[in-house]
Amino acid sequence: MTQHSLKSTCLPLLLFFLLGMLTHSAFAAKPPNILLIVSEDNGPELGCYGDPYAKTPHLDQLAKQGVRFENAFVPYSVCSPSRACFLTGKYPHQNGQIGLATHKFALYQKETPNFVTLLKEQGYQTGLIGKLHVNPEDAFPFDFRAIRSANFNRREPVTAYASQAAKFFARTKDQPWFLSVNFPDAHLPFIQQANGRPAHPLTADDVKPMPWVGVDTPRLRKQVANYYNCMARLDTGVGLLLKELDKAGATENTLIFYIGDHGAQFPRGKGSVYEGGLRVPLIVSWPGKTQPGMVRKELTSTLDLLPTALAAAGREIPEELAGRDLTPLLTDAPVKYWRDYIFGFTTGSFPRNCYIQHSLRDERYKLISNPRPGTENLIADSYLDESHPHFVISGATAADQKTISPQTKQVFARWSQPPRYELYDLQQDPCEWNNLAEDPDYTMVKTRLINALTKLQQQTRDPFLDPENLEAFVKEQLDHRDMKYRKQKDFRWSYIDSFANWRAEQ
Repeated sequence: MTQHSLKSTCLPLLLFFLLGMLTHSAFAAKPPNILLIVSEDNGPELGCYGDPYAKTPHLDQLAKQGVRFENAFVPYSVCSPSRACFLTGKYPHQNGQIGLATHKFALYQKETPNFVTLLKEQGYQTGLIGKLHVNPEDAFPFDFRAIRSANFNRREPVTAYASQAAKFFARTKDQPWFLSVNFPDAHLPFIQQANGRPAHPLTADDVKPMPWVGVDTPRLRKQVANYYNCMARLDTGVGLLLKELDKAGATENTLIFYIGDHGAQFPRGKGSVYEGGLRVPLIVSWPGKTQPGMVRKELTSTLDLLPTALAAAGREIPEELAGRDLTPLLTDAPVKYWRDYIFGFTTGSFPRNCYIQHSLRDERYKLISNPRPGTENLIADSYLDESHPHFVISGATAADQKTISPQTKQVFARWSQPPRYELYDLQQDPCEWNNLAEDPDYTMVKTRLINALTKLQQQTRDPFLDPENLEAFVKEQLDHRDMKYRKQKDFRWSYIDSFANWRAEQ
């Protein structure tokens, strides 16, 4: 072969090779789809977290394929504030949604950047299946909406969520997408079986309450059994959803987050700042990026979802976001510095449950700050006092409380009328039974956590640092316990403006 003919042969091959490399690079650089799966009112009661009663094979498999975060938390253990936090990437006192949307609480500003608006700016199609439950709803301009109701009666079966997801996948083949799927399980009522699921429900004889509840009676065990039946139904829904994702050929280029929006609705769970309310499951799966079967024990937050999604989408992370990009934790690579503390907060979420609490924990110790000590905790009453207008069926009735230990009785009394501070050694006391706040051996730990909490509040401009703001908020809430505001079309809580103005002046 002549030199000329050799060149003639090699040139097309070289061009073909270069073209292939460019095509491969373009494909590799394609932004990932982002699937955010959210379940209602459940902590880490999953098989992959070691729960003995959970039947969650699909979520367990997702954890095997991705990374499971052992110590993940929400900033507020009630639905609307929790969702506003992960959607905006900001603490409740930063975004303004410090109570339930159904009770007129709302973001300070409709223009608050969020998952939807930021990803749309990156060219993403966006979709929501299930409820939003953050005000105002038009702050989140999804391109696709389906099953808008909370669906707590489960009239829409779990199959409907997968079917709607299939419709969304079909319309988004030519551009990256973000889809949030919000399942109604395991919110009250704890329905034993809906549309034949689960096929073999658990009964009261099969389970015991979670150890942090402190009550164990046949009546409560029935509620617990049906809670686990809700979890099994949720898992089925997740399995159907992931099957549709696979059928759409999108699994390999999709970043999947799964979280519970806060802990289960049992005593010292939902609504509280105890671990039973704030600790949630967090699983992240991203083929080619997550190390299969990894378990990370760093302190993580649902605030971290938005920064992670933005980084994956190739967008710079805004400095004002409170969370962190989880990408360094998606393999077993060492991370020199992560975060030292996790913050928790509650206002009670509506007037009849009004009570203000902050919490801050590190890897071992947990501080709870009660700025109005000795006053009645209406959240606790909703679980422990049957005369409370919103007493929950999964709470502890008077008959249940006759069976509790002296230790649990003391814990419930503390919860009902909290002292100024609570301090727990979570290594020795993971269920937060023994308050060490007045123990002189822990003075240094308590002082360090108080200082760290104050510093975080100052840095994030928390209006509740100002006693006048706190007392004005509580007074307005307690003055509206008749809840007539719910029928007033133009009602607006004064904090939405006053807190926003206070923050602007700091």
